[in-house]
Amino acid sequence: MEIRTLRYFLAAAREENMTKAAGLLHVTQPTLSKALRSLEEELGKKLFERHSFSISLTPEGALLRDRAEDLVTMADKIEREFLTLDDVTGGELYLGLAESLQIRYLAREIRALKAVCPGLTYHITSGDTEQVTEKLDKGLLDFAVLCDTPDRRKYGYLPFPEPDVWGAVMPAGAPLAKKKTVTAEDLAGLPLFTSEQGWRNDVARWCGEKQSALRLEGTFRLAYNASVFVREGLGYQLTFEGLVDTSPESGLVFRPLSPRLETELFLIWNRYQTFTPIAGRFLAHVQDRFRRTD
Repeated sequence: MEIRTLRYFLAAAREENMTKAAGLLHVTQPTLSKALRSLEEELGKKLFERHSFSISLTPEGALLRDRAEDLVTMADKIEREFLTLDDVTGGELYLGLAESLQIRYLAREIRALKAVCPGLTYHITSGDTEQVTEKLDKGLLDFAVLCDTPDRRKYGYLPFPEPDVWGAVMPAGAPLAKKKTVTAEDLAGLPLFTSEQGWRNDVARWCGEKQSALRLEGTFRLAYNASVFVREGLGYQLTFEGLVDTSPESGLVFRPLSPRLETELFLIWNRYQTFTPIAGRFLAHVQDRFRRTD
């Protein structure tokens, strides 16, 4: 199974049309059709349903698409890494990031590193702990940032200089907006939005047995989307300070939780990972700068 054939397959799966896919790949339609039929024969499975003017994936094709995307991404990453092995002033970094205002510390150090490594480029994937660690474990990422205590057996890690602070986001006219802080008793019975990870770990740690009185209305992986629901009057959002626009024009306010709830952020990497020159230089730079900030 060749990477080129997988690229052909992914283009056809994305376009759902052989003619369009062939055009994007700069090959003839017969060449593309032959390659895909050879792939089906090699795997012993039908990958596409052929229709009059379109194609669609079979269940087996959908499974291959998910696997092929990772394989092609890894192949591209390897090619780019080897092209930049001798480049001491550049290279590519692959980062998986949690949502956090403290990402600003990472952004500052990338900016500082680019001043001495102008050829540095970086690729950002956003997600929760499960999403980014999966990609890190597969080798698709060089580093990940978690709002969760890392597994010290698997990962090297570096704490961020500052934790995130939890609070409730609500419409400016909500009764709780008159308070300086919000307690679990204040939130009892109200419709709440937060992430699955936050509800399971941080909120549970904050309120303990009182969590049974809280009502989880819905879960979101992106804080912005949850804030839209809050703005429409559907509930209250539990999130980190600074993730949601609570300026006077937004119609929303942020009130810290009481007792205060903080979550530490970590930069992590595979413990037995072999770094590219730029990844190693990035880690040494961030370790030095974060420790100075402490």
